[in-house]
Amino acid sequence: MTSMPYPTRFVNLDAARARFGARVDRLAPYFSAMDPLADDVVAEMATLPPGQGFRALDQALSHGLSSATPRAVRALVESLEDVPPWADEQTLDRAGELLMRSGVLGGLVLAAKSIVHGYASPAGNKPLVLSGRLLEQAPRRLNETSRFVQAVCRPGGMRRFGDGFVITVKVRVMHAQVRRMCLASGRWDAAAWGAPVNQHDMAATTLLFSLALLEGLRTFGLAFGDDEAERYMHLFRYVGHVIGVDARLLPTGQLDGMNLAELIYTTQGAPDDDARALVKALMHSGIAQTKDKARDARTTAVGYGICRGLVGDELADQLGVPRDPYRFALPAMRAMTRAAEAVRLRFPAAHRTAVEQGTRYWDRVVTVGLAGATAEFRLPELHAA
Repeated sequence: MTSMPYPTRFVNLDAARARFGARVDRLAPYFSAMDPLADDVVAEMATLPPGQGFRALDQALSHGLSSATPRAVRALVESLEDVPPWADEQTLDRAGELLMRSGVLGGLVLAAKSIVHGYASPAGNKPLVLSGRLLEQAPRRLNETSRFVQAVCRPGGMRRFGDGFVITVKVRVMHAQVRRMCLASGRWDAAAWGAPVNQHDMAATTLLFSLALLEGLRTFGLAFGDDEAERYMHLFRYVGHVIGVDARLLPTGQLDGMNLAELIYTTQGAPDDDARALVKALMHSGIAQTKDKARDARTTAVGYGICRGLVGDELADQLGVPRDPYRFALPAMRAMTRAAEAVRLRFPAAHRTAVEQGTRYWDRVVTVGLAGATAEFRLPELHAA
């Protein structure tokens, strides 16, 4: 990593150093670090006929390398052929059951907490803003995210030719294309934001899908022990490896993840107008799409209420989330969840039913999303920036 002045987005440093010590300054260089292997892939794709590079990537991920695989695609895929020694494949296969059995609660946490926290970063959200990936295509973004998480969490999903592995690498290359778009746009402010889709922000994103999701499920009253939670963290540590996060940044478990998350939150600054616009687009994407406008309004209001309950009043106020009676929706849902969990914990058959029903929910989410061909993970067009 090359050294450069800290971007101005990196704030509250004295307070952060007092709390986290030298880790603050060890984190700083990652604002300028990117992903050379994936960046080489999109640079190579730009020299090939339209679509040829992406087809070659898909072929290499789904069927293996061949003599015709382009150089940069080959280098990226070969770098992922060996599973790191800390990754346990049986643990990876089991870890996603937690999300599967969470069912609709997991979907709500993903949308109303994980993604919302990502949008709240006033610099981390800029690649989305500049590429138009949410304000113009909110349903597509939500469907892609749901498909990604579902594929990663299915048994075997992160094995070499599993759907989760394939999609994770495609997302990695998509991030590189967004980086390329941002840098080519003439609107990227490196002094303020660091590099687009940098290592710091990629590490933060893995925490949104792991630690933040665990916290949200606990808020809803879902019961699980530390062993189940640690398996889930282990899964997303490996997802982070495949998606290109520097190994030195990947949390080794819940405690390490909590410390990194607190450090990131302390130094990121308050949400800006872009954050508020992104959250508004999210809350109105795919939720209010029927002809019954009154019902749509109530559904959206409940979504806002759940969001407030999951992210807390302070951040909700900063994001412009309404403070209305629907904020009591989450406590009511928590009471129902705890009652259902008491039954599940008592009867093994109830646990199996919860897993089966939750898996059907996630399959349905993906089926509905794919019906509109909105989760293809193809590269955004360069001219979109």
